[in-house]
Amino acid sequence: MLSRVPRISRAKGTLLPRYSYSLAAGRSFHNTAIVRNYDSTLKNLKIGSHTRVIFQGFTGSVFLSFLYAETPVDNAIQGDRQATANAKESIAWGTNIVGGVRPGREGEHLGLPVLPTVRKAMEVLKPDATGIYVAAHQATAAIEEAIEAEVPLIVAVAEHIPLHDLLRIHSVLKTQSASRLVGANSPGIISSVGKCRIGFQPLPCFEPGRIGIVARSGTLSYETAASTLRSGLGQSMSIGVGGDVLPGTTLKDGLQILVEDKDTEAIALIGEIGGDAEIEAADWIMVYRSRTEKPKPIAAIIGGINAVPGRIMGHAGAFTLPGEPSALAKVEALKAAGATIINHPSRFGPVLKAMLEGSKPSGGGVSPPGSPNQRRGMHTMAAHRPLSTREAFRHVKPRTQKRSIYLTQSTALDLLRQRGIPVIDDLDSLTGPRRLLAVTVNRSTRNPCIIASPSTDAVASKKFDFDYGTRGQDLPLPAIAAHLGLDANSTDSLRPIISGLIDLFTEKEAFLLSTHIVSSTRDDSGNNNEQSALAIADAHPGFDDAAFSSSGRQSDIQALRDASPSPSAEETHEAAAAREGIVYIRLPDPRGNIGTLVNGAGLAMNTVDALADAGGRAANFLDTGGKATSETVKRSFELVLTDARVKCIFVNIFGGLTLGDMIARGVVLAFRDLRMSVPVVVRIRGTNEQEGQRIIAESGLPLFAFDDFDEAAAKAIELASEGLSES
Repeated sequence: MLSRVPRISRAKGTLLPRYSYSLAAGRSFHNTAIVRNYDSTLKNLKIGSHTRVIFQGFTGSVFLSFLYAETPVDNAIQGDRQATANAKESIAWGTNIVGGVRPGREGEHLGLPVLPTVRKAMEVLKPDATGIYVAAHQATAAIEEAIEAEVPLIVAVAEHIPLHDLLRIHSVLKTQSASRLVGANSPGIISSVGKCRIGFQPLPCFEPGRIGIVARSGTLSYETAASTLRSGLGQSMSIGVGGDVLPGTTLKDGLQILVEDKDTEAIALIGEIGGDAEIEAADWIMVYRSRTEKPKPIAAIIGGINAVPGRIMGHAGAFTLPGEPSALAKVEALKAAGATIINHPSRFGPVLKAMLEGSKPSGGGVSPPGSPNQRRGMHTMAAHRPLSTREAFRHVKPRTQKRSIYLTQSTALDLLRQRGIPVIDDLDSLTGPRRLLAVTVNRSTRNPCIIASPSTDAVASKKFDFDYGTRGQDLPLPAIAAHLGLDANSTDSLRPIISGLIDLFTEKEAFLLSTHIVSSTRDDSGNNNEQSALAIADAHPGFDDAAFSSSGRQSDIQALRDASPSPSAEETHEAAAAREGIVYIRLPDPRGNIGTLVNGAGLAMNTVDALADAGGRAANFLDTGGKATSETVKRSFELVLTDARVKCIFVNIFGGLTLGDMIARGVVLAFRDLRMSVPVVVRIRGTNEQEGQRIIAESGLPLFAFDDFDEAAAKAIELASEGLSES
């Protein structure tokens, strides 16, 4: 029968629901009489030699343009080569790719059929999975088309898909039980045993074996795979859930598949800051271990222990919203659940091997369940509670944030007034405490939600979900008022505030609208007949910059950006880095003296953390991203050297998509061209690591090359200390 399927308009500057009609085999996404269960699609993650795969964007993809931080038009030719090369590699490795889709075209590519629509591909090729290799501005339509065609497994690799597009996609996914989404912003999923790759994982790191990997970070998962190879373990499957704010598959989902997998004997879990996924995984592990006679060993790592609160640390979802747990809270939860915690991915192999052999892993950077934490800074940081609103925004410099658009307080309050939301101008009329009221996303349920707290502290907050399509019409206003500590008569006053905030959140594509509401007094009669009312005293909005940068929407919000006062030198450097596809964040520790240069957001966060564990202090976070060319390395050095605190530079590269020899040549080029006097320690592992190490060793320059992280970190700390004493 014909099903009326919600679609997302991609008309420039708009985000409006539209509808298309498609043959959905008797299924309707909106028939509430039919029970749908997205969890029932978990089984679709079980890929292997049997999995029939198609590519969306098979012949003309620009799927790697998000890695190169260029426009899709500029990068179309290179994207075509990369997509074709990826397909050739996957086919040669053993992946059963049966064809692909390119809208409006039909033919052949790589000797395989190309069809004009995913629905046609489903009818002719009968795939089990699709890899969506298109850029962010095309990805939403591609995911929608795959859901409508009921492809069992959908893998989306693109980063910077607008958040509200994903909210709509999740609202559809929840109403069906045919399709499972991996991503967005995912390296993909790979079965080493079944020789099936849907993604862009570096194949030299993956060989059939015993270890299952589930990860938010691509680069950390590659180094984990390489570590298991060096330990003679190999991998069964690696599930890259990705670094997006709202991934279609979670860490907990991946764990469930891996414990059921007969080829998986032990599991590596890789998490990071942002959201509750690791806490949910810990809860799941605790139940699993309590119900299983011989549970599979699990080791875990959490990136972002030393992340700057309020900053987006490379990945789209690597930031902490008010009320979300800190990275250290996640570490403690996983330890309590029975997972062994490590502080660097190179330790996964030895640790899991010891656990499989029945011995207790030990050594630096390893913290088995029930043991004291190994992290040096662990006892000096607030780990036991969620971040409050103030903590979450303590160090925010929104002008340089990729996802956030900074508005002045007066501009933010004017936006509220325009929607009829009461705003208090005279703070002297306050009659009670300030209370937290925010609209944001609940990453656990993949819904928008209201956050309410009777104080300004998010620790006492509670989340109230609402369906994206209803704009809060289903919210329990009396319960929200009660949690805010308001009396029953306040519901009528609260309703227009919440309604107006949700309208603003939806129409202008915010990821967070955080406000403080207060009680004020007003005279409705003109006869000194004062009544108590609710109003907003201050507002901290965060709008999704990806809506504009990826899809050309919300130009009016872009125009409201605060252009004054002039940005600081630090902000200027960070903004310049962002324009070149580099994420550079200066860390606030005044004692930070080691500059870091790393490829991959997860690995960059972990490098800062692991340096701290070894007794060092990083001066910056720097992720070169997938655009780690020789010229990018040179530019990265220039950025790091703008910080006078830096006495040594630590280059930590794992060669996946980024080749070790290319990075080594970039380091040598930069050292010579910049006439650097600061010592440089280079650690290169992964693809072409031996050639990269040879280039460094034979350069004749004062560069220090290592393959072991601990040795490299120790040398960097030593050189930084020497530089500090000399200065």
